[in-house]
Amino acid sequence: MSTHRIGVISDTHGLLRPKALDALRGSELIIHAGDVGRPEILDALREIAPVMAVRGNVDRGAWASALPEWQVVAAGPVRFYVLHDANYLGHFGVNAAAPGYAAIISGHTHRPSIARRDGVLWLNPGSAGPRRFTLPVTVAVIDVIEGVLHPRLIELPPA
Repeated sequence: MSTHRIGVISDTHGLLRPKALDALRGSELIIHAGDVGRPEILDALREIAPVMAVRGNVDRGAWASALPEWQVVAAGPVRFYVLHDANYLGHFGVNAAAPGYAAIISGHTHRPSIARRDGVLWLNPGSAGPRRFTLPVTVAVIDVIEGVLHPRLIELPPA
């Protein structure tokens, strides 16, 4: 049986909580959907698994300019389209329902969500960084079993 575990995190804004690292352990790949905040965040995540990251609107400087605005990430038999703000999907000329994309992964809103539209998973892991208003602090994990995506959100203690 082909099984892959993908960790998904976003909107760390320079804060990487130990509980977020704990939740992502066991991932074979970690996707950061932008607003990293500082390069040390990516270094710490790389201690767990390889990291694919995109640039968010708060990511500035030479380290951030090396991050793409979007990218396609392959995990076993599936492909994920990753960008920071899903509102810009059309800006990049992507048809989310196009064959070949199993999921659209984004951040930006700080609101965790899992939805399926036209056979495509839309996943926002929420924010793992500083808590915003009363929104939860979350990360996500996607288990890919025989090409089928099984996403789940993991809520972290805010303090």
